[in-house]
Amino acid sequence: MFAQKSLLRFLTCGSVDDGKSTLIGRLLYDTRAVPDDQMAALERDSKAVGTQGSNIDFALLVDGLSAEREQGITIDVAYRFFATETRKFIVADTPGHEQYTRNMVTGASTADAAVILIDARKGVLVQTRRHSFLCALLGIRNVVLAINKMDLIGWDRAAFDAIAEDYRRFADGIGLADVTPIALSGLTGEGVARPSPLSDQTLLGWLEAVETTRAEAAAPFRLPVQWVNRPDPEFRGYAGLIASGEVKPGDRVRVLPSGRESHVARVVAMPDDLHVAHAGQAVTLTLTDEIDVSRGDVIAAADAPIPVADQFEASIVWMDDEPLPPGRAYLLKVGPRTATAQVTAIKHRINVNTLEKLAAKRLELNDIAVCNLALDRPIAFEPYEANRDLGGFILIDRITNRTVGAGMIRFALCRADNIHWQAIDVTREARAAMKGQKGRVIWLTGLSGAGKSTIANLVDRRLHALGRHTYLLDGDNVRHGLNRDLGFTEEDRVENIRRVAEVARLMADAGLVVITAFISPFRAERRMARELMPMGEFIEVFVDAPLEVAEARDAKGLYAKARAGQLKNFTGIDSPYEPPEQAEIVIDTTTMTAVEAAEVIVQRILAD
Repeated sequence: MFAQKSLLRFLTCGSVDDGKSTLIGRLLYDTRAVPDDQMAALERDSKAVGTQGSNIDFALLVDGLSAEREQGITIDVAYRFFATETRKFIVADTPGHEQYTRNMVTGASTADAAVILIDARKGVLVQTRRHSFLCALLGIRNVVLAINKMDLIGWDRAAFDAIAEDYRRFADGIGLADVTPIALSGLTGEGVARPSPLSDQTLLGWLEAVETTRAEAAAPFRLPVQWVNRPDPEFRGYAGLIASGEVKPGDRVRVLPSGRESHVARVVAMPDDLHVAHAGQAVTLTLTDEIDVSRGDVIAAADAPIPVADQFEASIVWMDDEPLPPGRAYLLKVGPRTATAQVTAIKHRINVNTLEKLAAKRLELNDIAVCNLALDRPIAFEPYEANRDLGGFILIDRITNRTVGAGMIRFALCRADNIHWQAIDVTREARAAMKGQKGRVIWLTGLSGAGKSTIANLVDRRLHALGRHTYLLDGDNVRHGLNRDLGFTEEDRVENIRRVAEVARLMADAGLVVITAFISPFRAERRMARELMPMGEFIEVFVDAPLEVAEARDAKGLYAKARAGQLKNFTGIDSPYEPPEQAEIVIDTTTMTAVEAAEVIVQRILAD
């Protein structure tokens, strides 16, 4: 009977010290009659660690939650479990501190409902608005406004009504239309599981009654492929969690982004095959045809296929201490599909207090913004409002592997449909063969004054004398034309290198040996430049000179200006330089002359 109860996933959120832990402790205490074996079953179903509060003192439970928070639980989402006679619950206890907004996003991403707490003595705060905005952004429409600690203001009806009205005005502006205000005290339990002096309505009663049917259940069939299962030559299955709709043997399906069609042969599950499977079930499909299906592809109903695109408008919540500059490449993960993505434009960021749209050149920690995204490959998707699994994504730093942002795809940009790759008959190999050489990029990086331009010029002269077709892209020269509109902020430096990398790739496609001399201080952009080129055709040269050596040379007087505060964002002084970790060539300019360094590079090119 316990397993047949409906499941509600909800989160508690709000500002610091609004009483989330106390309220959860009260819910666990007031539902302590649930047998331990049933609580253990719920814990197993949820694949997480729960708190079994069936026979423990309420004060000790609250103290335990507080102690856990002091020990650092606020940097993660703590999941708690309880059940009543009619429903079982998973509650995400999300921290109220602004620096842990990322954890609130994690908890909200799978929630059916939200309990937004407000301290009755403080009213609506900035973090209340932030969490409410995120709930709306993440598609949570069932919201209860838990006005807590009412016992501390004597259950003042006028104060309760004023807070509820203040919040309702804000909620209407962000699209939260279904908000139920409840007066309660997490400490005494009034308004939680039993009536309060202001109302017979209780939080637990609301949680038991709220409707949780998702649009995914009635939507067309979609299954993102998580794993291609081929234990033997006679079986090839495609495993995943059904994101929406239902599927049965005989259904005609389309695999995206390839667009190939087939029919479902079997719906495999344990212990037996299924006649029909629904949204939320994990299954393995076999198809009647041998077609190419890979991890990250989406199997969809053929008569209702989903769109495929590589450019989108999306809402992004930035969750990292390091800012996001447009143009920097990140890994984007939508379900099992991973692609490389760049924010090409920040349309605006949103002031969660006033809902004002503000201009922004970068995203800082906890910023929420509307941006344009460009991917390195087309992906199958649906808008987040229609399908969380196929419209929600995370951004991952490619160097540190940290999750740095979360986002919601709104729609594909028109340019994604209007711009296509044009087939060209003359290949890069043919162009290189005509020149009798192999096109490649020689990327010199290092501090200003390290000797990059001098060495690059010597390499160019030497290769030209040997009859090689070359072109030298120098940092200063490029800023006189192609990049004359860019300054030296981090965002402009990212865009500077992105443009140069694209130009270098085109020149290498033409069969040229392209030599670049740029500080290019960030590993992420150098990695992006490398990934534009075929394997083995990008040679990174680290022109290594200690800061004191480079500064002593200071032929252009730039270090002196930077030290005097006349030149901002200068690499090595007030902007970092990230040395290469695996450069193909390292030049130590304290032990090697420029001529010797150039010869090392030339010999490497000739050896290939």
